[in-house]
Amino acid sequence: MPVSPEDTVGVIGAGMAGLAASIRLAAAGYRVVVCEAQTEAGGKMRRVEVGGRGFDAGPTVLTMKWVFDALFAAAGRLIDDELVLAASPVIARHYWQGGACLDLHADLEETVRAVDDFAGRREADGYRRFAADSRRTFAVLKDSFIDASRPNPVSLSRRIGLGRPEDLLAIKPFSTLWSALGSYFADVRLRQLFGRYATYCGSSPYLSPATLMLVAHVEQEGVWTVQGGIRTLADRLTSLAVGLGVEFRYGDPVSEILIDPSRRNVSGLLTRAGRSLAARQIIFNGDVAALPRLIDVTPPDPAKTRPQRSLSALVSCRLAEPAGVPLAHHTVFFSSDYEREFEAIFKRREAPEDPTVYLCAQDRDARGLLPQSHAGPERIYALMNQPADGDRRRFNESEVGACLKNMEQRLMLNGLTLLNDPAPANITTPDRFASLYPATGGALYGMASHGWMASFARPGSQGPVPGLYLAGGSVHPGPGLPMAALSGKRAAERLMVDRPLTRRSVQVATTGGMLMERATVGVSPSR
Repeated sequence: MPVSPEDTVGVIGAGMAGLAASIRLAAAGYRVVVCEAQTEAGGKMRRVEVGGRGFDAGPTVLTMKWVFDALFAAAGRLIDDELVLAASPVIARHYWQGGACLDLHADLEETVRAVDDFAGRREADGYRRFAADSRRTFAVLKDSFIDASRPNPVSLSRRIGLGRPEDLLAIKPFSTLWSALGSYFADVRLRQLFGRYATYCGSSPYLSPATLMLVAHVEQEGVWTVQGGIRTLADRLTSLAVGLGVEFRYGDPVSEILIDPSRRNVSGLLTRAGRSLAARQIIFNGDVAALPRLIDVTPPDPAKTRPQRSLSALVSCRLAEPAGVPLAHHTVFFSSDYEREFEAIFKRREAPEDPTVYLCAQDRDARGLLPQSHAGPERIYALMNQPADGDRRRFNESEVGACLKNMEQRLMLNGLTLLNDPAPANITTPDRFASLYPATGGALYGMASHGWMASFARPGSQGPVPGLYLAGGSVHPGPGLPMAALSGKRAAERLMVDRPLTRRSVQVATTGGMLMERATVGVSPSR
């Protein structure tokens, strides 16, 4: 018996948000079909090979573990039964020119002592105040903004409580992150370190709001490594979805979202190869910049939207033997002129000559140690930020070479030398990211979070057409694995409110691996 479109939810894109939405919907009894342009699920959680060894070539950090606890629980599983996670005692190591070094620790008092040794008691006191304000900002925004439907400034004020003006002021809504950091730290190196949190959402610390200081508390709550890498998380979520009955269709991009002209409602989708799927509800897990071309709407002029794009990057995955300063699992090498670096990217739209470089030493464990059995070169992931102009210019061999030379120079100035293995590196440039993620120009985080209104400008889960829902890093609550997972949760919840199930049941996995049948009962709002 054919399945009615009324019984089917289509999901476009199998990134983190698409996987999260699919798992929640399938566990609730919906028939879910996921259409993914690539040959496997995971989206930005992609993997590449160099010298026969696999690299995580996208996100390398797992935070906000409670988000993933809830997602696995929705599938009837415990995350600790499905993945091997380890909390990192050192959140990240940071180097400046000449080899000056500061570690941020999972233990707050260890970090206070480290800052004291690095920059003195006054700066350590400033860090203690900063950590307290970061914790308070997170507490104010967690339920009112992060894990909630998209608010506007008025509704956010109501959620926080108009009778609690001290909480509204605590989040510093009208200050930039960089200016706010000046009230805690006189040492510009510490402003660099904590200003880097703006880049977690693809933005400049000189233009993004001070509320991003909450990232400090997010990291303080726990930075986790995943045995097998972040890609293992994508693989496990995909397996859970399949076990719940989700159907994945790979390697055939969606070319059109079909609209019923009589009902002005989503009616299905069409792929590039001509396959169709009838569905009255669709979740779009892609950058919202790609949506107009799928619903036959003239997209906005790219020249006008270019300043709104978040950061892109040049990513190098290679085998190398590090020499000089010791690496942690996550290590950052700061440029000498941070402001000039961001002016190059966001104002002059060019690769910075002196980039800050992030390294992930992927063979090192949560303590930053190599396995005793390890011999030979390490897997080194290196990233420098770039403007998201990958749809307007191509990176030729000479430009890539210049960027890699600038990265090597910065590493050497900060005390690190990488002795390369003969295996050719895998390099991803903004134009390659632009081809992987349509209509983005290579932007990896949606639009930049510049200005106090930026957080309210991201669309919510409700799409522009009835029956269409939005999820992913370009929508509320923002980019990053946990935020994308929360957006998938929001899209699934909004869909289920709009169309509760009335007559279906599915087999769902329960904690411990058994299968049971879950009845789903709902009452349609029209009844």
